[in-house]
Amino acid sequence: MIPAAFDYHRPRSLADAIKLLGEVPEARPLAGGHSLIPMMKLRLAVPPALVDLAGIDALRGIVRQGSAVVIGATTTQHEVIASAELARTLPILGETARQIADPQVRYLGTLGGNVANGDPGNDMPAVMLCLDATYRLAGPRGGRSVKARAFYQGAFTTALQPGELLTHVEIPLPPAGQGQAYEKLKRKVGDYATAAAAVTLSRAGGKVTACVIALTNLGQTPLLAESAAAAVVGNTLDPATLKAAAKAAEAVMDPVSDTRGPAAFRRQAGGIMVARALQHAFERAQG
Repeated sequence: MIPAAFDYHRPRSLADAIKLLGEVPEARPLAGGHSLIPMMKLRLAVPPALVDLAGIDALRGIVRQGSAVVIGATTTQHEVIASAELARTLPILGETARQIADPQVRYLGTLGGNVANGDPGNDMPAVMLCLDATYRLAGPRGGRSVKARAFYQGAFTTALQPGELLTHVEIPLPPAGQGQAYEKLKRKVGDYATAAAAVTLSRAGGKVTACVIALTNLGQTPLLAESAAAAVVGNTLDPATLKAAAKAAEAVMDPVSDTRGPAAFRRQAGGIMVARALQHAFERAQG
């Protein structure tokens, strides 16, 4: 289908972008466009104006700031994959980005777009919960920061207020030797997850000392599986512990039956992804 008519703006500064979004009610920011444009084609979104963020240099880039890595919202998935800094400090980001869509999409699709629109099928939000990321927002009333764990309120519903933009993602540097993994079941390469799990963990003496588990596309928002993480802390990852963690994770899932399978299948698949991600993260952790 063809989108409804809209005005197009390409500001050169963040201040101009915020001004435009404030002046035009229901205007939408445009980053890579891979979420918004398909919705516009289906007339599920009919914004009167688009504010293209691609010309704002301040929204792009990956830098170390003290004990954190800060990533601009319009940094592409391809740039995430290619970053030596992220490969060294936060390898789960590149691992996850490689499982998003295909290379053509990753050259344009942005990190900010993936985390900001509240689509429960997007991969990066669960990873951001795992990494305890903070989102920097800017709007007509100034800037503020919101934890990723407080950002998602429902399907396509977030803490963003009218006229606000997500400008940067701030991720604390993980402790030395942390293991990270993202496991995703999908129908075909490039598809949304049928079920997926992100894990970060630390180990010592063959036992898990800290763990965070988050889930993709198994509820209306990305989910933290806190009981599942608690089930592995203090234990080795023997089969009984992995089974207990998978069952605890399944208990917080609320998938829907859709073209990816019935809810019961997706819940079971989610437990398997949790077990796989735990195993891979444990193997990668340096005790």
